[in-house]
Amino acid sequence: MKHHWFFKNTESDQKVQNLASELKIPIPNARLLVQRGIENYQQAKDFFRPDIEQLHNPYLMKDMDLAVERLTEALEKNEKVLIYGDYDVDGTTSVALVYSFLMDLTQNIDYYVPDRYTEGYGVSFKGIDYAHQTGCRLIITLDCGIKANEKVKYAKQYGIDFIICDHHLPGENLPEAVAILDPKQSECHYPDKNLSGCGVGFKLIQAFSTKHQIPKEDTYKLLDLVAVSIASDIVPIVGENRILAYHGLKLINSNPRAGLQSLIQVSDLKGKELDISDIVFKIGPRINAAGRISSARNSVDLLLEQDYAKAETYALNINTLNTERKDLDKDITAFALAAIETSEVQKNKKSTVLFHPNWHKGVLGIVASRLLEHYYRPTIVLNENNGILTGSARSVVGFNIYDAIDACSEYLLGYGGHMYAAGLSLKKENFEAFQNAFEQVVQQRITNDLLIPKIDVDLTIEISEINQKFYNILRQMAPFGPGNMNPIFVMKDLRDSGQSKVVGKDLSHLKLSIKQHDLPRTIDGIAFGKADFYPLIRSKPFSLCFSLTENEFRDKKTLQLDVVDIRSCEE
Repeated sequence: MKHHWFFKNTESDQKVQNLASELKIPIPNARLLVQRGIENYQQAKDFFRPDIEQLHNPYLMKDMDLAVERLTEALEKNEKVLIYGDYDVDGTTSVALVYSFLMDLTQNIDYYVPDRYTEGYGVSFKGIDYAHQTGCRLIITLDCGIKANEKVKYAKQYGIDFIICDHHLPGENLPEAVAILDPKQSECHYPDKNLSGCGVGFKLIQAFSTKHQIPKEDTYKLLDLVAVSIASDIVPIVGENRILAYHGLKLINSNPRAGLQSLIQVSDLKGKELDISDIVFKIGPRINAAGRISSARNSVDLLLEQDYAKAETYALNINTLNTERKDLDKDITAFALAAIETSEVQKNKKSTVLFHPNWHKGVLGIVASRLLEHYYRPTIVLNENNGILTGSARSVVGFNIYDAIDACSEYLLGYGGHMYAAGLSLKKENFEAFQNAFEQVVQQRITNDLLIPKIDVDLTIEISEINQKFYNILRQMAPFGPGNMNPIFVMKDLRDSGQSKVVGKDLSHLKLSIKQHDLPRTIDGIAFGKADFYPLIRSKPFSLCFSLTENEFRDKKTLQLDVVDIRSCEE
């Protein structure tokens, strides 16, 4: 698939030179830092060594005093408290975090995670009924609740109060809760609007600890859960999130809780220093798999378990669920791709809208993302239950899929979401009409340019500038994520050294050995899924788009290019 390469603005050479001189670092490293707004020693110190003491005062968040007061009252009166979280990684880590903290203060607590299929996202009537039946007087919601107006009103008839901890955009009217902690609500002046749901939960226990003079270390030992939520929920890793993720990762790599340690083991990550991408691609999907295939309570139980032997049993079970999830994902994706490939009409559309009655609801979002990777166009994937189609939508960069779905709302029973991801439901008999209407809206609103994926390039670099010092400084810019992505480089006028080859069981990958400007030095690279470029790199000069990694083989570490794209120098 062809990609657009977009080069970031070249930063002021004077600023770059000044920073390189002040920090005694190579010019390319200084340029990367200036791109990220780091222009002096103090800013660099704050960036490279995030100070946990620089976390914001939690009482800057609207309603925090009310939340702490109500929680204090509940504990003093020995009221039963229900910790209620969503079924994804952010929700389950949030529940584990607040439950872990409170279990040292009271035994009169319980937790609840809704079933993805019978209750759906967020606070449910069934969950409130459970709270009432088990004698709960206070519900603390995490990663959900900001739009649970009717549910909060329903709970009031049972004398149940709510403290809502959420990070999603609120609606026009807020629920009638005792306290709403959400930095995105209009009257909240909290400095950082990008916290994860678990991050908001952390601010609550931080505030509670401050009021009751509980040692900071008792809250900091829970940052491993916050780091997992930040990585998995794809929130910007800047500001407070960078501090939380940095220290959370240190905890994961030095003293992980039993549940995470057992997940690290079953994910074949033991002995490796984990980074954000390990959580995004290895740990997070396993935690998520429980809610997709079975019950998310399995994940909470795992994260709460303190006995390693028991945690290991939980982790093995979750790993089995994840294997099942991967098999479903793989099979459904292959089926869907075949359905598109065998239809000229489908292939030539600017959108993908597919449904099958037997597709597993728990992987529809993943399948939509897989199809998007392949065809790079707005995609909706649905299944059927009792004549009702439900599913997930994913979009390309720059196209608002929520607005496009909204324009077809006459055919829908319900929908919700945001610019790049949404959920929807409709009657089966309306599928074809919706499919046609959605395609028409996409054709009217999308440009051909948006249908070509883009790669943001940080720097053009030479082989001569790539060395261990450059890489060591680069690595210290982690944790990487939105707002501070792993730098992407371009190198031009490259030639094969004669040692490049096609590799892999299915011969789909390229193992590269390249040189530049006919100079003797070579550097290795790996280009997954790009074996088709082998004739190009053997026959003419080419350019590479890549990130830089370190490869370890037989206890020897070498720098390696992780190739994102390849093109001829003539392009």
